[in-house]
Amino acid sequence: MNPLTRALNYDSPNALRAYLDEHGLGMQKKFGQNFLIHPALRRELAEALGIRNGDEVWEIGPGLGSMTFELLSLGGRVTAFEIDQGFVRALAELFSGSERLTVIPGDVRKTWPLETRRAPYLFGNLPYNVGSLILGEMIEAGCVFDRAVVTVQKEVAQRMSAAAGSKEYSSFSVLCASVYRAELLKPIKASSFYPAPRVDSQAVRLSRRTGTTQYPPAFTPLVRFLFASRRKTLRNSLTKFLDSRIMESGGTARQRAGELLEASGISGSERPENLTVEEFAVLAGLIGENGA
Repeated sequence: MNPLTRALNYDSPNALRAYLDEHGLGMQKKFGQNFLIHPALRRELAEALGIRNGDEVWEIGPGLGSMTFELLSLGGRVTAFEIDQGFVRALAELFSGSERLTVIPGDVRKTWPLETRRAPYLFGNLPYNVGSLILGEMIEAGCVFDRAVVTVQKEVAQRMSAAAGSKEYSSFSVLCASVYRAELLKPIKASSFYPAPRVDSQAVRLSRRTGTTQYPPAFTPLVRFLFASRRKTLRNSLTKFLDSRIMESGGTARQRAGELLEASGISGSERPENLTVEEFAVLAGLIGENGA
């Protein structure tokens, strides 16, 4: 592995600003561009991914490459998804001597599905406005990583790791827990970034759950529908879900809901926000078996 030479001082806001000005690059708020200027924290987050020399990593939103540098320094082979065309050119300049970096230009939500070679690791300082959407879409499409380390808005991190019955528990919590074990890493103060965002961030490590099976087709639609009325009783919410799906039925949706609840062993007076991943999976499986 050839040692990397850092072409830009990622610790200095002044150096970053000078580089941006020199190259005619602007910071676009819509892209959620904030550079992590805390060197020890950058290294800590990269090491939390646990990669070894030669491991393939997808990186979302590399920006000017501060975390890309860390991943490459650890021996990773990095495929970086960058939406800002100016930053794409900057990465080509800053890492011109590295053969282990491939940059994919464009919106990651559109470009990652086109990549036939999936990496086992994911790293990303995700944009606050679409971070959960990116992860959710990947999970729903079956793109699950052995391990991922992502930085997101603190509230999103809490939802990713929330347990059933907690106020942070959501459909996104269930989706994440269906394939990952989520571990909250260090909270990151806004002052650790340049420019400083208006909210604090949180790093999260996602580890693939062992023995993950294919969930029934109704799993995700059921979870999303029930959480739309998370505090209504399960019997009422499930009845409405079945009513929206059953075009022709020998019985009423409420009767079908009662039958499914009895078969699952879950109380109809329970609230969707208290169901575990396994209980959602049981209900979804029974819905499939009963043709609803």
